[in-house]
Amino acid sequence: MSGAEPPPSVADLERLRQYRPRLSRGDHDLNPDLKPLANLRPAAVLVPIVRRPEGDTILLTLRTPHLTAHAGQIAFPGGGIDAGDRDPLAAALRETEEEIGLPRAKVEIVGRLDTYVSRTGFEIQPFIGLLTPPLEMAPDPFEVAEIFEVPLAFILAPTNPKLHRITVQGVERQYYAFPYRDRYVWGVTAGILRNLRDVLLGTAE
Repeated sequence: MSGAEPPPSVADLERLRQYRPRLSRGDHDLNPDLKPLANLRPAAVLVPIVRRPEGDTILLTLRTPHLTAHAGQIAFPGGGIDAGDRDPLAAALRETEEEIGLPRAKVEIVGRLDTYVSRTGFEIQPFIGLLTPPLEMAPDPFEVAEIFEVPLAFILAPTNPKLHRITVQGVERQYYAFPYRDRYVWGVTAGILRNLRDVLLGTAE
């Protein structure tokens, strides 16, 4: 795609359905000295694509500031896989229903992205789900401060994602981010969005 071409506003569902996860991505991709942690906790998230008439959007949540993990950050609905979950997909759908009140019957699963390993000790399996409005959601006020949507065209724009650098304890670290209006999407969420972007644009490794 050249810089003069507008990014697609509707997801290529065939690419999503045909994609087969092959890689384990993570914070170590940009920082090779950051070796993946041992004894990772399995987790699963839903990457919700909302089919709006004006163009698809990605649904995200803003976590409440008092949580012990990823407080105040932007995230996909999802969480740890419990013993009672049939499989990772069941965990992602259960967590989504618990966090934002979206019934699993409203989600059409169309694919899966690469597993993402976080520096906080999670091995996350992302599942792509289509949501067709109207949507009635009831966020859990303990976990979710807000639900919002980002246009898919923004995620696929040639100028995204941004590569940022920060110095931590004297060592420079790199990470991807999608700054959108007054939102700053980074970390695991930005890594998964970059994977989604690569798949939809046909540039996934």
